[in-house]
Amino acid sequence: MRHAPSRAPLLVLGLLAAAAVAAAGAAPVKGDARITVIVSQDASPYLEALEGFRGYLEAQGATMPLDVRTLHGETADADAAVQAARQGNAGLVLTLGSLGTQAAVRDLHDVPIVAGLVLNVDDLGKAPNATGVVLEFPVETELSYLRKLLPAQRNVGVLYNPAENQARIDAALRVAGGLGLTMHARKVEAPRELPEALESLNRRADVLWGVADQMILNSKTAKPILLFSLRNHIPFVGLSENWVKAGAVYALDRDYRDIGRQCGEMALKILQGTPPAALPPVPPRKVLYSVNLKSARLLKLDLGGAVLQAAQAVIE
Repeated sequence: MRHAPSRAPLLVLGLLAAAAVAAAGAAPVKGDARITVIVSQDASPYLEALEGFRGYLEAQGATMPLDVRTLHGETADADAAVQAARQGNAGLVLTLGSLGTQAAVRDLHDVPIVAGLVLNVDDLGKAPNATGVVLEFPVETELSYLRKLLPAQRNVGVLYNPAENQARIDAALRVAGGLGLTMHARKVEAPRELPEALESLNRRADVLWGVADQMILNSKTAKPILLFSLRNHIPFVGLSENWVKAGAVYALDRDYRDIGRQCGEMALKILQGTPPAALPPVPPRKVLYSVNLKSARLLKLDLGGAVLQAAQAVIE
């Protein structure tokens, strides 16, 4: 907030504005409130998150300008966007997506960064000036939904690359017992190990839980994993609605507009004086899911009317 001129009428107006802010229960925004927004991709989740962010700030009466930079997936554009944020003296940078986030935390050390649409906290690089909303749900959330949506499936198979997901699997092993689930985790340290590891779960698992893992779940492995699921009558829990469309029985998903609102809440707190380090990264607060009814029928699963009714999408 800029200092008011010394003229008496303007001083009175400034005092009235401050009183209105206090009455609304919000602290005034500190310093330069210009925000640079770095959007990594043009896809709808990014645009929805940006709409949620903008809408939240407007609803709070925070009408600071947004300098929106869209990268179109280009690394060179990320570097240029970061440079523009620095030259424009941004008071805060919102990054949507890993490309923009990684560039910002690498090169901006004296500007607060709020990140959204990044998979997990690794994208924040432990930067003290960065926080945000990560896409990855806690294992407690994922396994609780598995227990709720597939109550008869108690033996959970999971394939993982320890270099990428050991900590997440360790957390799942700790949580599973309390939910009445038994985890059967199989390490895959090279792509050639995947077929054998998958077959090892055939007689142990009655559901296959997919975790985000670049080696295990990608465009090349999707078909063999989904065929294994259908051939052996072991439902596969996917990563997103796209996996459900391909044949996964269900997948959790996010409300991207609400993620934008979450980022807006963090941004406003930071602009009002809260250090980013005091706001730990959080997962999405809304959990959605989609269901493939055709796959469920092929696997002889009765998901129940309540499950189908609550789904954001039902693929038939």
